[in-house]
Amino acid sequence: MQPKVITLKVNGRRHAVASMPNVTLLYALRDLGYTDVKNGCEKGDCGACAVLLNGKAVNSCLVLAWQADGAEIVTNAGLGTLDRPHPLQAAFADTGAIQCGYCTPGMLISAKALLDATPHPSDGEIREALSGNLCRCTGYDHIIEAVQLAAERMGE
Repeated sequence: MQPKVITLKVNGRRHAVASMPNVTLLYALRDLGYTDVKNGCEKGDCGACAVLLNGKAVNSCLVLAWQADGAEIVTNAGLGTLDRPHPLQAAFADTGAIQCGYCTPGMLISAKALLDATPHPSDGEIREALSGNLCRCTGYDHIIEAVQLAAERMGE
């Protein structure tokens, strides 16, 4: 097998990457230094590696890097900064939705995809949108509250 040069556009930055055909987007992103994309299960079960791929939340462990060639990829780090956090990031902090933090980047990505599609989601819609993200620390209540709070703040 020969590596193929692909272009990954991550958080607004272009990267030329020589990637083997069997390398997942998860590993390609982590090799580029995007450690906010967490390696959880490598089977698509936990959601820790979720990214926005052309606006859609996907588990990067289930996408081959070459499939993302030229696509717009957004990680949690691309949502906001420490000085100017995205309303979701601020709401997670304000409601105590962050515990160990391992699931948080994937939760934020899934919540962002939801709010982009449904600006005022119901509790059921939030729970369904986050159903692919596992959290071992919380009972999810604070996470649901955070998404509701962010939706309110973004709708103001």
